[in-house]
Amino acid sequence: MNTRILIPVNDSPTTEQTISDVINYKEKLPLRLVLLHVINDQLAYRMIPDFQIEMVRENAEKAARNRLEILAEKLRQTGFTVELRLEFGAPRQVIPHIANDEEFQLLVIGRKTGGGEIRDVLFGSVANYVLHNVKCPVLLL
Repeated sequence: MNTRILIPVNDSPTTEQTISDVINYKEKLPLRLVLLHVINDQLAYRMIPDFQIEMVRENAEKAARNRLEILAEKLRQTGFTVELRLEFGAPRQVIPHIANDEEFQLLVIGRKTGGGEIRDVLFGSVANYVLHNVKCPVLLL
């Protein structure tokens, strides 16, 4: 069986810690990973004039691709094989959709600390939503 692991990432310190943890657990994980960055275009463009939206999207995509490459290089240096994915949409919808439709065997996601359990219950977090909406096991770091 060719085990595939999906790791959603963004530009947060949580992602940095997640990648470090994955590297630390290298001996216990399959070496084939898919890094997924979802550019949330559902909220970011509300206050931007229409004529600037394409420029903003292009800049967001360029920054996300650069971020993916940096993270992938860290993983590749430690022996992982890394595939990169970049999608647009609401992360809490896109991540479970990809994990379920493409039948990943494991999803590894970091969770922000300091938000508080009450905040997560009232407003939800992407990690919490994903945890409850994917078919595969989830490693929450």
